Amino acid sequence: MFSPILAGGFDVAELAFWAFVLFFVCLVFYLRREDRREGYPLEDEITGRIDSAAGPFSSSLRKSFKLPFGRGTATTPTQMREAIDLAGRRIDRFAGAPYAPTGNPLVDGIGPAAWADRAPWPDQDVQGRPRIVPIGEDGHMSIAKNDPQLIGWPVIAADGATAGTITDLWVDRSDHVLRYLAVTTPSGREVLAPMAMAVVQRGRRRVHIDALSAAQYEGAPSRAKPREITRYEEERVLAYFGGGYLYGLRERTEPLI
Repeated sequence: MFSPILAGGFDVAELAFWAFVLFFVCLVFYLRREDRREGYPLEDEITGRIDSAAGPFSSSLRKSFKLPFGRGTATTPTQMREAIDLAGRRIDRFAGAPYAPTGNPLVDGIGPAAWADRAPWPDQDVQGRPRIVPIGEDGHMSIAKNDPQLIGWPVIAADGATAGTITDLWVDRSDHVLRYLAVTTPSGREVLAPMAMAVVQRGRRRVHIDALSAAQYEGAPSRAKPREITRYEEERVLAYFGGGYLYGLRERTEPLI
């Protein structure tokens, strides 16, 4: 007849309990190492002194992940990426003090104009094709007949001036939405403006984007290829226009009271 007592007062229930405790301790140890793949070791916010030395609880083993469509591998913790020197300074010497831009606030990477160093290739759909393309290159998407076609309409900026004319529409093949308006400025530059920030004024046959002044469209980030936008270029475009809601007009940076 089977007896649950293995040896002396040690039985199967006690074995299961201690096995669970051991498993739980190992799980916590594993998770605490895994959550330190980015952003460690910690640094003092003011002096830059390292607060946490390397050790079994402060570092994790490197892992490499194969990227789809022959894009190579990504390694964590991040390797082979240079530090970015942002044009900013602390406004005071206390922990958590914010940074203020020291150059052009729309491109300095500070506050609402901050951007991430994303991959230098286009976002892709499940078939490996560029996900965001001019509407004419998709072949399956078009603007509904009863909706305004937008091409040829002026874009009115935050200062009420005309920033340029819409010359093309960029669509998302995966989500089937309009992502960017291609705006040609008076100087002939084509910049992409986020559709999410645009207000279509159908009765007046114009599009209003209040993120930037008309002159600031000339300094919007450019693209390496005219018919393609990479993830990094998207990040810079969104940061530039998003930062305009604080830095675009001088009065926006002033206190309300």
